[in-house]
Amino acid sequence: MPFLRALCLTLLFATSGTVTVAQDKARIEQQFQGWLEQTIWPRARAKGVSRATFDAAFDGVRLNWKLPDLVPPGSKPRTPKTQRQAEFGAPAKYFNRGSLDGATSVGRQMMKRHASALQQTEKRTGVPGRIILGIWGRESGYGRVAIKHDAFEVLGTKGFMSTRADYFTQELIAALQIAQAGHVRPRGMKSSWAGALGQPQFMPSNFLGYAADGNGDGRADIWESEADTIASIGHYLARHGWQKGRDWGFEVRVPAAVSCAFEGPDQGRRISDWAAMGITRVSGKPFPAHELKGQGYLLMPAGRHGPAFIVTPNFYVLKDYNMSDLYALFVGHVGDRIQYGSGDFSAGWGNVGHLYRSDIAKMQRALEKQGHDVGGADGLPGFKTRRSIGRWQEAQGQNPTCFPTTTLVKAIR
Repeated sequence: MPFLRALCLTLLFATSGTVTVAQDKARIEQQFQGWLEQTIWPRARAKGVSRATFDAAFDGVRLNWKLPDLVPPGSKPRTPKTQRQAEFGAPAKYFNRGSLDGATSVGRQMMKRHASALQQTEKRTGVPGRIILGIWGRESGYGRVAIKHDAFEVLGTKGFMSTRADYFTQELIAALQIAQAGHVRPRGMKSSWAGALGQPQFMPSNFLGYAADGNGDGRADIWESEADTIASIGHYLARHGWQKGRDWGFEVRVPAAVSCAFEGPDQGRRISDWAAMGITRVSGKPFPAHELKGQGYLLMPAGRHGPAFIVTPNFYVLKDYNMSDLYALFVGHVGDRIQYGSGDFSAGWGNVGHLYRSDIAKMQRALEKQGHDVGGADGLPGFKTRRSIGRWQEAQGQNPTCFPTTTLVKAIR
C-alpha cells in the first residue's frame, strides 16, 4: 500500500503541475491580448494603421511558446546555452559542398530565367546580377525554402516577451504598416522564426526602407514575386553604398612577411600598395587596372588556417545585409561561380572551429585585460579578435596565425 500511495501522490503532483503551467499560460495569453490592445493598437493607429487592418493582422493570433529567447512576464532571462550560429561556426562547414554546388547550379538556372529582371535591376542600381543571386540563394534558396511562420504571431510573441522586446515591438509596428499599405494580406505575411520576411528575408523595417516594385504592379511582394525580390535586394545594396564597377574582392596569397594582423576594414590601403607588399592573386592574374587605386582590405577569416582575400568596400556592403565575414564571402563566391564558372578557393580551410564560444570569450577577456581591442567578448572570432591574437603572438616572438585554437586558449591568460 505505501507504494500505491506514493504512486498516487506522484500522479497527483504531476497532474497539478500540468494544470498550473496551463493556467499560467492562459493568464499570460490574456496579458498578451491586453498588451496588443492597450500598447500596440495606439502606436499602430499613430502610424496610420486602420482598425480593420489591425484586427485582420491579429485575427486568431496567439503566443508561440516554441520560439527561442522568450521571457514570460514575471520571469528572469535564462542564461543562454552555447550557440553554434552557422555564420560563425567552422568556415569549412559554411562552405560545404552541398551548399556551394546547390546555390551555384540553381543560381545559373535563375540567371537565365530572370535575365530581364536582373539586367534591369543592375542598370538601375549598379549591383551585378550575380551578387543579387548570391544573396537570394543564401537567404531562401531562390524562394524554394519554405517560409512558414506567421509574421504577426512571431513578432507579437517576441515583442511581448523576449530578450529584445523593444526591438521586436518596433518591427511589429512596421509589419502593420506593410499590411496597411496593401503589399500583402496579413495572413500571407510569412516570416522566419525571427520575423524576417519573404524571399530576401528583410526585417519589416528594412522592407519599409528598401523593398521595391520590380514588376510594375504597384506593390513590393517579396513573398511571391521574383522580380520584386530581385529589385529589393539590388535596391538595398545600392542604398547601402555599393560602388558600381568595383568587384567584391579577390583570393590572394599573403607572403609570410605580411602579418595577418594587418586585417580589418580600418587598416585599408590602395590595392596597388598591397601588391607592392608582395600580395598576389591566386589566379596568377594581376589585379584589374581600375581597382589598383581603390581601397582594399586584407581579409583572413580563418587566419593562416584558410584562404586569404583582398576585399573592396563592396564586401562590407554585403556585410550590411548580414554581419558575418563568412556570409559576405559566400555570397561573393557563389556569384562568381554562377557567372564565371569559378571553382573552389585555392587554399583549403584548416581544421578549426571546434572551440565553444565560452572558451573563445574567456580568451577574449584575457586579451582585453592586456589592452587589446577584440571587439567584445562575445565568443565569436571576428577580425578584431583574429588580429589581436596575431599581435599577441608577435609580442611572444611567435609567427602569427590569427585564429583561436585550443592551444592558444590555454596560453592566453
